[in-house]
Amino acid sequence: MNKSTQIRDHKGGRIHLIGIGGSSMSGLAEMLIDQGYRVSGSDRDEGYLIHHVREKGGEVMIGHRPENVRGADLVVYSAAIPADNPERAEAERLGIPSIERAVLLGQLMEGFGKAVGICGAHGKTTVTSMLSQILLESGKDPSIHIGGRLDAIGGSTRVGHSDIFIAEACEFNRSFLQLHPTVAVVLNIDADHLDCYKDLDEIEETFGMYLRLLPQNGAAIGNGDDPRVRRQMEKISCRKVYFGFGSGNDWKPEEITEDDQGRASFLLRRGDGAPVRVQMGIPGEFNLMNALAAIAAAAELGVSPETSAGVLKHFTGAHRRFEKTDEIDGVEIFHDYGHNPTEMRNALSIARKRCRGKLWAVMQPHTFSRVRTLFDQYLTCTKQADYTLITDICAAREKDPGDLNSGMLVDGMVRNGIDARWTPSFDDTEQWLRTHWQPGDLVLTMGCGDINLLNDQIHRHEAEIRAKGK
Repeated sequence: MNKSTQIRDHKGGRIHLIGIGGSSMSGLAEMLIDQGYRVSGSDRDEGYLIHHVREKGGEVMIGHRPENVRGADLVVYSAAIPADNPERAEAERLGIPSIERAVLLGQLMEGFGKAVGICGAHGKTTVTSMLSQILLESGKDPSIHIGGRLDAIGGSTRVGHSDIFIAEACEFNRSFLQLHPTVAVVLNIDADHLDCYKDLDEIEETFGMYLRLLPQNGAAIGNGDDPRVRRQMEKISCRKVYFGFGSGNDWKPEEITEDDQGRASFLLRRGDGAPVRVQMGIPGEFNLMNALAAIAAAAELGVSPETSAGVLKHFTGAHRRFEKTDEIDGVEIFHDYGHNPTEMRNALSIARKRCRGKLWAVMQPHTFSRVRTLFDQYLTCTKQADYTLITDICAAREKDPGDLNSGMLVDGMVRNGIDARWTPSFDDTEQWLRTHWQPGDLVLTMGCGDINLLNDQIHRHEAEIRAKGK
């Protein structure tokens, strides 16, 4: 048996992915299939991304069983899969080489002259999607790995034929330290994933370690308004480019206006150069910042700001990023992947501007550790909504500790003046919404677990209701 842990040494072989239903893992599976590998995988549940892997020709089993890995040439597991997982244990027993997801992504990036890793607590998927679409429409033919699905590439990955590789660089479990960037984009540094970091200072230092992976002839592009980003960028010696609102940035927006949907229009200036008019296709001030990052990164890859601005004017975003899923009884229904208080607050700021009636925030808290460490922030993050519904906590990779539940969040929200209710299941939540929503209202479901399935459920039930009414 070939014992190599290098993906390139298993060309044409069978690669088995444990946790294949995750946003990154499913994308990697599709990329491997496109590159000629045979792919199998398994996951605990039938997630919504799995059918895309099957459509590509991958074999996916639901449930983790030892026999699933037998005959594999290389096993890849996500950071959420523990060492005692039956498939990991069987691979170990059989001597099948195994690597973590981030190691695989790093191996796939190796050898690219322009490897762009986009990191930050918030905005990675959107900026990676913006940059990907800019490069595609500029004829740059990049390889791409996004932690979400983008219509412009028909999924979450793309195998290109140039020397450009664009990828999200995630700080969870220090995964991005396995990458080999020549260009690093740092959007922000914030408290998250405190199940694997002791505090925000350790998170910041790890971002600094990521920046130090850059070669001397590489480039760092960072949010100059974020003091933690700027502090870490100042410690490295390669070329540095800053974006943001402050005067000390290289890329700055001026004369900002918004339309009635919250989509910004502004003049973008780089240094003393002539300004470029940018009209955003998606709303939100935070997306304006995302656009600055994407335009600055594209410039490093030879795309003019004018060309980038032309693409962003019709950029509509990745799936699960303030995505409209339905309109029922005059009620608009959206979903957003935001899963920590900052991201939920940002998503609701967009919804508030669009909503003409009452705004409903539907939150699925994600992981007990995140809820515990950010508990106080959750208690006020939906203040912009008129009503807040909280489902049960999505455990994801964790076990229920027994001393934390969504009812405790609701009690704290109510004490902070928020009209909040605990609707444990998707059925409970849908029933409450259908009983109380009114024409003109807007419903926004939020979370990175399976809360998007609530939107699917509402859509399916509405179709059944209409069919019966005919």
